[in-house]
Amino acid sequence: MDGGGDTQFKASRRGAGDGAVGVQIHHTRRLPDFLLSVNLKYVKLGYHYLISNLLTLCLVPVMIVIVVEASQMNPDNIRQLWIHLQYNLVSVIVCSAFLVFGSTVYIMIRPRPVYLVDYSCYRPPDNLKAPFDQFMEHSRLTGDFDESSLEFQRKILERSGLGEETYVPEAMHYIPPRPSMAAAREEAEQVMFGALNDLFANTSVKPKDIGILVVNCSLFNPTPSLSAMIVNKYKMRGNIRSFNLGGMGCSAGVISIDLAKDLLQVHRNTYALVVSTENITQNWYFGNKKSMLIPNCLFRVGGAAVLLSNKSSDKRLAKYKLGHVVRTHTGADDKAFRCVYQEQDSAGKVGVSLSKDLMAIAGGALKTNITTLGPLVLPISEQLLFFATLVVMKLFDKNVKPYIPDFRLAFDHFCIHAGGRAVIDELEKNLQLLPIHVEASRMTLHRFGNTSSSSIWYELAYTEAKGRMRKGNRVWQIAFGSGFKCNSAVWQALRNVKPSHNGPWEDCIDKYPVKLVL
Repeated sequence: MDGGGDTQFKASRRGAGDGAVGVQIHHTRRLPDFLLSVNLKYVKLGYHYLISNLLTLCLVPVMIVIVVEASQMNPDNIRQLWIHLQYNLVSVIVCSAFLVFGSTVYIMIRPRPVYLVDYSCYRPPDNLKAPFDQFMEHSRLTGDFDESSLEFQRKILERSGLGEETYVPEAMHYIPPRPSMAAAREEAEQVMFGALNDLFANTSVKPKDIGILVVNCSLFNPTPSLSAMIVNKYKMRGNIRSFNLGGMGCSAGVISIDLAKDLLQVHRNTYALVVSTENITQNWYFGNKKSMLIPNCLFRVGGAAVLLSNKSSDKRLAKYKLGHVVRTHTGADDKAFRCVYQEQDSAGKVGVSLSKDLMAIAGGALKTNITTLGPLVLPISEQLLFFATLVVMKLFDKNVKPYIPDFRLAFDHFCIHAGGRAVIDELEKNLQLLPIHVEASRMTLHRFGNTSSSSIWYELAYTEAKGRMRKGNRVWQIAFGSGFKCNSAVWQALRNVKPSHNGPWEDCIDKYPVKLVL
């Protein structure tokens, strides 16, 4: 589990400067200063358009010349060309054979497209809601927390970005709490089966049609596994290829998508089911170590089920097509490895500790990830600017500020893991995003809290519920996880996407976005 601790990690905001600007007018006939008179935003947009369409612009004159030459050919010219081809029949046959062979090889080895048919996010019942006052009162009545820890949790809640309607598992609503194995199984079943029931109902796909099953849950890994629980519940077929991923943190949802994608390249004409969740019941921390109390305040109940397909017939029914998955693992570094760490405190109580270096480590992982992702998604104009700046830095002036590519030219929507307010603040600032680009992440954090690996799906559902997803739009899902990992998935909308029935925002989308006190 991983989250952003706002008491330790804050994103600063600078206001306008206080100094006055003096203006002097000289009566000289000079050209106007274009840096002042021209909005450079439009210059950049023009440059982007020119470079992105450079190949087309170069080919247009060539095509014009070919058309002009062809229009000037008379019947004698055409007859001479035919005679020339007849005398070179062997060459024509060899070239044709190579063309057919190359086309066949390409068709055989090209990556199979992976389609996202539909997905579903679990919405818990209202009786599991945990308003701040109730959360603090229950924390006090357990008797496990001293006054300093209670005050710390209160401050974290106030600054977390969470709202009053997030959910905690049923076992935590009792006084004292009842974090038993049976209760943890019950939480897992409610979340997974709730999401799956909606998914199967919305798609009309039968459980026995599923050929691949991938489940990820970091901190609850019983025997039989969670994937086995699903196979048993829905009586799936005996030759299903099932996988259960544990301990991989909040970015495990993208890892599961990547695993399912690779399996769909091997197994033809089948469905892959990905279930992403986290289990809180047995992982609530009842100690007084501050760095281990933060997850109690941020993590909430949630889960998602995603149906993928490699069937060409599903393209017309699917919502999205998978573009790229880029995974970054910084676990070779000791600080990165331990920045989100499950351990016992001095009193022997188990919890997940968040390091004060978390945001710096997340920033380094993000930098590595987007350096790999950039060439795959950015327009050539942005890539050339980035490369040119890099060359200047290396060869001439090391003090030149690095050029930050404008990812808004590559993506229409951003689903940033709702790990905490600080995480969203930092990515908004570092990627130079607008408030609307992080709206889905902030509202998901407010309404559902940090649901771990499933949060990026609640965010996608928010964008759909707002009616913003149009055919051709590209979506960037980015998540961070223990280890430390930063993973990205890129999707392209195949149609104007409407929210599925019984979606997580169905009963409250009209109330959002809400104004947050930052």
